[in-house]
Amino acid sequence: MSDERIWTAAVLVIGDEILSGRTQDKNVAQIATWLDVQGIRLREVRIVPDVEDEIVAALNAIRARYDYVFTTGGIGPTHDDITVDAVAKALGVGVIIHPAARAILERYYNARGIELTDARLRMARVPEGADLIPNRMSGAPGIRLGNLFIMAGVPHITAGMLDALTGELEGGAPLVAHTIGAWSPESEVADLLRQGEKDHPGVAIGSYPFFRDGRVGANFVIRSTDGDAVAACVAMLTAGLEALGYAVTDGGI
Repeated sequence: MSDERIWTAAVLVIGDEILSGRTQDKNVAQIATWLDVQGIRLREVRIVPDVEDEIVAALNAIRARYDYVFTTGGIGPTHDDITVDAVAKALGVGVIIHPAARAILERYYNARGIELTDARLRMARVPEGADLIPNRMSGAPGIRLGNLFIMAGVPHITAGMLDALTGELEGGAPLVAHTIGAWSPESEVADLLRQGEKDHPGVAIGSYPFFRDGRVGANFVIRSTDGDAVAACVAMLTAGLEALGYAVTDGGI
């Protein structure tokens, strides 16, 4: 793994149900967290409907900019599961029934006494040249084509696919993060946060305000690939906040 290069990724969330608000996306957060551990930074997220041309356009735009692209959603057995077709179109390849995917589905459904219908067999369709990502949850595998990863829309299934990919991607140093919190308005500590980043190159400080029980506070997340730099910045911010009269809660409020 290289500690110098910053490896990047994008997520393309596919589904009318996300855009309608009927379903709340959870995959972006878990993919972002997983990527941090792999030493890869999530740089962009796009959400598109179940429309082939829009999926193709979005995929082509982001795959040219980032090292890795993850798609979520649209790989099930129904008519609106068109991600595989859209990806194949974007890449200029055909769609095939992957023999290993078919065998996996046959074993999965036969063990449960369920027929492998044409609809269920749709989950064995992949863009030509693709490899499979194991799926321990429901049998139907995810799909990998180079640096493109086609994942399920169901969060716990995607989590299993990510687990199968752990350690398989090339990345840089994992991101270290530490959170502290204080009952302080952001406006009163803005200069301290700015100085914290200035004095600790390579460290990023995120400020996340909240309002609870009639009080204003904020949590501060200090991130870097250098654990010592994170610790030094946390110590500096803690001392600065306490000097301003704000008690600090390690781990956040």
